Amino acid sequence: MSMSIQTTMHLLTQQREPIPNFCCRTQPPLAAVVGEELSIQSVPMATILGLYKFPQISHGSSVVALSDKIRFPSFLRTTPSDDFQAFGIARLVAHFRWTWVGIMAEDSDYGHQGSQILKQELEKAGICIEFLTALPIFSSKEKIDYIVETIEKSKAKVIIVFSSDSSLYPVMLEIARKNITGRIWIASDGWSTTSRFSGEMFLRTCKGFLGFSVRRGSMPGFKEHLIQLHPTKNPTDVFIKTFWEKVFNCKWPTLGINQAGSGAYNEWSMVKFCTGKESLRELNISFLDMSDLSISYNAYNAVYSIAHALHNFSSCQPGEGPFGNGSCGGIQDFEPWQLLHYIWKTRYKNSNGEEVFFDANGNPPGIYDILNMQLTPEQTVKFVEVGVYDSRNLPGKELIINESAIVWNEGQSKIPQSVCSETCPPGYRKITEEGKPLCCFKCVICSEGEISNQSDSTECWKCLEDYWPDEQKEKCIKKSLEFLSYEEPLGAILAVSSVVTAAIPAAILVIFIKYRHTPIVRANNQELSFLLLISLVLCSLCSLIFIGHPKDVTCLVRQVAFGIIFALCVSCILAKTIMVVIAFRATKPDSSLKRWVGPQLANSIIISSTSVQVVICVLWLSTSSPFLQINKTFQKGSIIVECNEGSAMAFWCMLGYMGILASVSFVVAFLSRKLPDSFNEAKFITFSMLIFISVWLSFIPAYLSTRGKHMVAVEVFAILSSSIGLMACIFLPKCYIILFRPDMNTKEFLLNRTVSNKKMK
Repeated sequence: MSMSIQTTMHLLTQQREPIPNFCCRTQPPLAAVVGEELSIQSVPMATILGLYKFPQISHGSSVVALSDKIRFPSFLRTTPSDDFQAFGIARLVAHFRWTWVGIMAEDSDYGHQGSQILKQELEKAGICIEFLTALPIFSSKEKIDYIVETIEKSKAKVIIVFSSDSSLYPVMLEIARKNITGRIWIASDGWSTTSRFSGEMFLRTCKGFLGFSVRRGSMPGFKEHLIQLHPTKNPTDVFIKTFWEKVFNCKWPTLGINQAGSGAYNEWSMVKFCTGKESLRELNISFLDMSDLSISYNAYNAVYSIAHALHNFSSCQPGEGPFGNGSCGGIQDFEPWQLLHYIWKTRYKNSNGEEVFFDANGNPPGIYDILNMQLTPEQTVKFVEVGVYDSRNLPGKELIINESAIVWNEGQSKIPQSVCSETCPPGYRKITEEGKPLCCFKCVICSEGEISNQSDSTECWKCLEDYWPDEQKEKCIKKSLEFLSYEEPLGAILAVSSVVTAAIPAAILVIFIKYRHTPIVRANNQELSFLLLISLVLCSLCSLIFIGHPKDVTCLVRQVAFGIIFALCVSCILAKTIMVVIAFRATKPDSSLKRWVGPQLANSIIISSTSVQVVICVLWLSTSSPFLQINKTFQKGSIIVECNEGSAMAFWCMLGYMGILASVSFVVAFLSRKLPDSFNEAKFITFSMLIFISVWLSFIPAYLSTRGKHMVAVEVFAILSSSIGLMACIFLPKCYIILFRPDMNTKEFLLNRTVSNKKMK
């Protein structure tokens, strides 16, 4: 650093013994300074040169602090500032979805400033840092062991190193000795192209690392220029002689040494002397390697920037200049700040077609090549370009990566993972664990009715009311409509059963009409039988109203129709039972019941009993009638389309009244069961009412414990079961006699049976 300050003062004062603020100019003015390469040397230089607004263009210094134009007003550079590199590394880590990383940073301005910006950018992207440790420039064994132990215990598979190769080398050497593998190294431009880690010892550790490298470019004629370098052509350049002696392993002869045996070994010093006939063309050394000219290329751009600025300076027309009164300044004798103005405005395309310019902070665009260290079939190391970072591109488009060109460490074909916790799949959400970073979390499945449609979701979303999550809870699917449909097996079976159940009493009615003059039909009050059969047909058919998509009309009608028709049916049975009792009691001499024998009493019973049910239903419809209801919450995945009964009390009153009629019929029939069999239906009515009451008592708990289509199916089943029970007990025995035992369907048979029954009693 002291040498940098001394050289800077010498350039400013042009004196062997520099005197501050004094310049003895004996030659054309110094235009600008190109350099230094290292930031640690550029900072003091820029501090001094900035006092005089003296242009300085660095070709390698990248620390962020040099972008401060208040501290360093005349500093510019052709290498990008480290903040661009930090942005690029953060984008690279985010691109590969690495969320758990470690950082090692050199204990210098380069490492501190770069790693701090990198840390901020990583945290903005939701990436957690497991550790951030400093790499001392002068390492001790204790510090190296601590760093290596940190890496060895770390769960992070990705380690970003913001350092020069010299500071990193001792740590990487110890890592290689301990054979710590399976890490993905991300290299800053300070060591991304170094050959120090290409030896066999480092291959298992370093092979496959990704590095950011300052943009390289070709310089026409540069290799030819290097090959033509010769001490005799540049006698004032002390570096060329030293370089020549090193690459050819010889010494230039000096005064006092016998040069007679030039080119041979001197018998005293045993030193090989340089002849000057050596040729650089015959050598294969890194000095002539044109594959990595990033630093040289930046110096090339720096020199041409000054040249373009001087050209623009000299081309200025008086009166059109940028200074006071249109002044241009004198190209032969100008002030440093005047040339600085032209350098700052310089914008040109170099020999590679790349545009060279400086932004408001004296920085070029942040353009980096992304390199991948790969092993060739010949077991040599090469750095393959696999991507580019260009800050000039639109946000989100700065990074371009060719993933297929990357060769990962240990021959992995897939992108390695570096996470604290495994990714939460869709259908889950992540919750942070107490006391741990955000990247360390647990996955919990979304709650009922919620989904998450992306990985690592922090929350789940409720589906809309008409939608429901699929089984994986990844997307919302439309809820299915649930009702007792004709298309489904249960609905189809019940519909067919309803038709068949209605067809049987209809067929019996036909039989009874055909045989209406026979004794068995006439003896059992044929008019009531006809009405009962018709009501049974209607009972079976009314169950069809319960099947299919509910509508406002069907909801309004179905329970009322069911209640009134069944009340009619049970009223007919009650009338038949009472008429049987009256008919037998009227056969006694001087019985007062004879005047009640006839259709008037039966009709009165039917009309009055049914009318009560009609009144109940009318009151129900007028106060709180049934209505169509869409139930979206009762059953997951389904929207239940159902009929709300409106008033539950009215519904149960309707069923209760029907139960009262059935109970009265059962009691009357039970008490009349011992009347003579030939004319008596009471026994069959007793069984039919017993079945009827049993069905509807079983219906109540089943109905209350179900919802939706199953509730409807229970009611339809009860309707059909009770209808079949009534029909089977009351009419099938008579049909058997009519169709298969016509000998029993005669007046003589009935009279004889009646007489025999009386004698037995």
